[in-house]
This record gives sequence, C-alpha cells and structure tokens, in this order.
Amino acid sequence: MIADITITEKSFGPKNLYSDVSFSIADGEKIGVVGRNGVGKSTLFGIMTGIDADFTGDIIYKRGTTVVSTAQEHHEADDTTVLQYVLAGLPEYAELSHIVETYPATMGDDMKKIEGYTSALQRFDDKGFYQIEEVVERELDNFQLDGLAHRSFNTLSGGQKRLVEVVKVMHSDAHLALIDEPTNHMDYVAKQQFIDWVKGAREAMLIITHDRDVLRHVDRIIEIKDTASVSFKGNYDAYLKQNAVSTSSSMNEFSMIEKRIANLKVKVLDYQRLKEKSRNPGTIQKFKRLEEVSRKELAELQAKEKPTFWIDKESVENLNYKVGAQYEKFKAKNIRMTMKDDGSRSKHVLVSAKDLSLGYDTPLFARVNIDLREGEAVELRGRNGAGKTTIIKALLGSREPRYFTGELELDAKVRVGIYEQEVSRGYFELSLHDAIERMYLDKGLAINETKIRGLMSDYLFTEGDGQIPLSKLSGGQKARFQLISMLANDPQLLILDEPTNHLDLPSIEELENALERYSGAILYVSHDSYFQRNIGGEVVMVAGTAAR
Repeated sequence: MIADITITEKSFGPKNLYSDVSFSIADGEKIGVVGRNGVGKSTLFGIMTGIDADFTGDIIYKRGTTVVSTAQEHHEADDTTVLQYVLAGLPEYAELSHIVETYPATMGDDMKKIEGYTSALQRFDDKGFYQIEEVVERELDNFQLDGLAHRSFNTLSGGQKRLVEVVKVMHSDAHLALIDEPTNHMDYVAKQQFIDWVKGAREAMLIITHDRDVLRHVDRIIEIKDTASVSFKGNYDAYLKQNAVSTSSSMNEFSMIEKRIANLKVKVLDYQRLKEKSRNPGTIQKFKRLEEVSRKELAELQAKEKPTFWIDKESVENLNYKVGAQYEKFKAKNIRMTMKDDGSRSKHVLVSAKDLSLGYDTPLFARVNIDLREGEAVELRGRNGAGKTTIIKALLGSREPRYFTGELELDAKVRVGIYEQEVSRGYFELSLHDAIERMYLDKGLAINETKIRGLMSDYLFTEGDGQIPLSKLSGGQKARFQLISMLANDPQLLILDEPTNHLDLPSIEELENALERYSGAILYVSHDSYFQRNIGGEVVMVAGTAAR
C-alpha cells in the first residue's frame, strides 16, 4: 500500500460532508471516484494534497511516496510559460535543474558539490529530463495545444489549462496521481490517448470522473455517498452489477429497520397500557423499564437517516417486482426534466447544410452536409478545433466565421434550446435565483417566484444555493443551470455541446432518458461514447478535408 485514507469528520458550516471515508491505495492501482455533484469529491483531493487541513482523520503515505495533482484553481502565474508550468510540476526537476545548471561555475574542488553534481547528472538522465522539453511539447501537440508551449499560462482558456494539467500529471513520474475530471475538454482522439496512458502507466491513480469510457479501464471504483465511501472492485461494468446487489441488500436491511420501528411503537403503547392497568408496584416498575428500553431503541433507530440509492436503468429493469418496488421508495432524488414528448413528428427540415465550408481567414473544413428533421438526431464529430462549434455559431447567426461557401439554413420559426460548455458570463455575478429570473426575461418568457422555486427543486438546488453567485457554483451545478436555460422556451430543436461534462451519473442517465423521449430534433457534439450510442442519429464528420 502506498496510501491509507481515513476521514471521520469534514464539514462545511452546518453540512456534514464526511463521517466515514476510509480506503487504501495499492501500488499502481487505478481507482475511479464517483458520487453525486456536491458530495465533496474535489474536497477529498484538497485533503489528500494538504491544501485542506480542516478535517478529522489521517492521511498516511508510504515513506518516499511522491504525489502529484491536477490543480483545482489557477491563480496568477506571473509570466510563466506553459512549458515552464508543466516542468515546475515535475518532482525533482527544479532541484536537479538548479544543480546541473549552477554547480559547474561554483563547485571548484569542493568534493561534496562534485559528488552532488555527479549524482544529479545521473538522476537527471535517469528521469529523462534531457529530452523532457521536447517530449512535453510533443504531448501538448497531441492534446491540440500545439504552439502554446512558450505562451504565457495565464492567457490560456479554462479548458486549455485543464489539458495542460493532465499533461503535467502524465509526465510527473509520481507514485500517485490525483486527477480531477480529466476528459471534460478532450476530444475523442485525446481522450483515447489519455485512456491508453492510464492503462499502461506504472503510477497509482485516483481519478474523479463520470466519464464512463474512462471508468471502464480502472481497477476499482470508490463511490462517495451518505458521508461515507463504498468500494467496488473492478471497472464500471462490474460497479453497476455490484451496486445493484449492494443496493438490494441495503434496501432490505433498512426495510427491516422500518419494520422494527413499527413493532417498537406498538410495544411502547402496549407497555404504557399494561403499566396503567397494573396495581402491583413491582409489575409497574417492570413495564416501566421495558417501555424505557423500547423507547431508547426506537429513538436510536429513528435517528438513522433513510438511505438513498441509484442504480442504472438497465439494472433497475432486471430487478424482481418486490425489489423494484423497494427501489422506487428508496431511490435517490434526481433532476426532473420536462421535454416535449407528444410524439408529433412532422419530419419538417429544421437544419440544412449543403457542401458547407466555414472558417475565419482560411477554411476549417469543407463539404459538410446536414439534413436534420424533427424527431431525428445528428452528431457533429471531429477533433477539437475542427469547426464543430463554428457550425453552431454560424447556425445561430454569428458573423464571426468569415470564410463561407455552400449553404446553411435554420428554420426561422423553430424554437431553439442551446446547451453550451460555458455559462454566459453575463449571469456570473448574479445569484442562482436571479440568474434564472434574468435568463427567462432575456428570452422574453414569463417567470415568477413560484416558477423559480419549482425549477430549483426540479434540478436539485436548495434555497441556500439560490443565494450563491453563479460563478461560485460547482461545475455540476452550472451544468444543471444550463439545462434549465436550454429547456426554458419548450424548444423544437436542441443544440448540445458536450452536455455530459460535469454531470454526475444519475443526471447523465436522466438527460439520456429525456432525450430518448424527446420528439424534436437534436444536433449534438459529444465525446462520450455511451452518450453517442444512447442518443444515436446520423454522424456528420467535420474535418479539414471533405466531410460526409
């Protein structure tokens, strides 16, 4: 084992985040970390890296263990270049570089320095640091960050910074890598490169992700739920099967507790009646003691929180009738999405593109053809930067793409709902409550306090969340706001740009279920192969050459 994690208490204000999080990490073990948005997955990384010391418990690493983590926040890094930022995150690089670069001019006949210099040279070579700049630049190119190695890190977008963090971790040669949502901004090629690295890397990994493609290649999954951690051996498929079995057992256990509570309530009443009817002091005392014992046990059982569960749709369908009925009682609350599903599909063409070419100074792609009708789906597929978002911008009337040949048409009467990767910055400083109100008004839609409260409840926001600035919400919370915005005008056409980023597994499944019922048209971009299979539709390739 290289790490033992035990957290018995971690709170944010009145909210108890952890009470029983405990697990170990073996050498080279790949672990996926899942859980509902807001359970504290990123907080766990803050504790393990020492950034957050406000907890009760122990984080114990085997002596000599090096730990590297993707940064959750990026503060000003002066004029540090991307390459310098990556290299600074490599264990030993800064120290060894300093010795290799400075000692020759100062060591003279100092044998201690000479020995230190000789040792540093060997270690520098063993670590591959002589070639590291070239290797890192090549990896940046692989993740479509070509030409950015010598650019200031502060000038990068949020998505680009996340990719740089992944590159930093991949070249750290640490014993343990803590990686938070690594694939959110990766295209399908970069994601496969990351997965290949995960499969072949020697270091142990703890990966916070709801990307099912990544979870298929881990050794174990740890789920954070109900302030505790639960471990499932194997990959995502094994997790689904074990979770279904574990859920059935836990539901039965709590059902027995509920039966015991009901029996104890009857006993308390019985002992009260018997005590009142008795005339013998000894008998009265006996029933009084029995009543007190029953009341104590009853209070302890009633204090237990009712557990909540989530298992995937396919597993639910395989439950027997009795267990299925139990699940309906215990299943975790999920977002409630309302979409047009009346089945009236006119097959009217909503989006049309013929031999389309778009770009700025030069074309990004050529000969894209789209024929999207109500009730159908089209997936735009291509690498990051190929022009998928450019098509969406042009479709919505943006004048940014200057190079234009071919035809692109959007039905002028169609109501469009848009899910973008980033929330409009115009809402950032507003509270969630006010952002919902402003968003509805901006769309020319009626809104009132009852409607706002209903939307917040449907999308799992608390009243307290409503007062938090949108900029301070988690990625998952911002994603749920995007869903509210997308569906506000009862759209006939949905345009989705990486909708599964930041959503937890139950929310992803609810989104997929809602889209399967939806009778309108769907134009989407996604690098989630599970989402692609579930939504389906025609695949339109967007590339530098002819696309079909």
